[in-house]
Amino acid sequence: MKIKKSPLEIFGLTAIYIILIVFSIIFILPLYQVFIASISDPRVVVQQRGILWLPVRIHFEAYRLVFSNPNISIGFKNTIIYMIFGTAFEYTITILSAYLLAKDNVLLKKPIMLYFIITMYFGGGLIPFYLLINSLGLIDNRLALIIPYGVNVWNIIIMRTHYRSIPRSLSEAAYIDGAGDFWILFRIFVPLSGAVTAVLVLFSAVGYWNMWFEPMMFLKDRAKYPLQSMLREILIDNKQAMAGAAKGRLSPGISRSLFFETQVKYANIIISTVPILVLYPFLQKYFVKGVMLGSLKE
Repeated sequence: MKIKKSPLEIFGLTAIYIILIVFSIIFILPLYQVFIASISDPRVVVQQRGILWLPVRIHFEAYRLVFSNPNISIGFKNTIIYMIFGTAFEYTITILSAYLLAKDNVLLKKPIMLYFIITMYFGGGLIPFYLLINSLGLIDNRLALIIPYGVNVWNIIIMRTHYRSIPRSLSEAAYIDGAGDFWILFRIFVPLSGAVTAVLVLFSAVGYWNMWFEPMMFLKDRAKYPLQSMLREILIDNKQAMAGAAKGRLSPGISRSLFFETQVKYANIIISTVPILVLYPFLQKYFVKGVMLGSLKE
């Protein structure tokens, strides 16, 4: 039987939908404006005052120029490598640490947890961090972007809280049947943590996708640069080279310097933003559930 809503409830739902629609437009509008600017005549984009709602004299020279650069494909490949291995390593450390800290009979559990929490508020600083990476021999090594970021204390706390919300009777029954800790972790706890896992894996993947400062510090070989470092190099460090590469690729009448300043930077924003945004609709249903499961009060 369908329950009839009162006028006050209808008014409240309508107001909520209107607010959500307005905020969605506010969030989407900047990305839409960047995309329109990336495919419009750069002279129009520069002279435009306000929002450019529709493209003017559509062309895709900026995207052809960016993708014609072999460094972009190298950057994509490296970013995928860092995302896969970095996220897998971080997730492994997270579930192992969270499972250990969620158990009741673990020696020195409280001091270890306190140590983890202290690291969230106090750090050694950038220079000691660089000296540590250098002393480990990880400079210009891909592992410099994976190993130091394997421990994420916030993720460990969220996963630990979720593990503690799982009924103890499940693990106790498994112990009675002769199961060990690894069997319990990977056959009981991990399968019951799909929502939290989806959120934490996505956050980790986004972090690796947007990584550019760490590669700038630790990597010297450009063949190991991720996508964001390649795009930064195109926008800041290599304007003249890219402007020269644009010779013969532009439509008649388009200034190369104007083209680079307006079009290529917009194309770079779209290229670096859209791929990771595509993942969100598929994982959106896990967000609220996953975060709430990991934030239950003990």
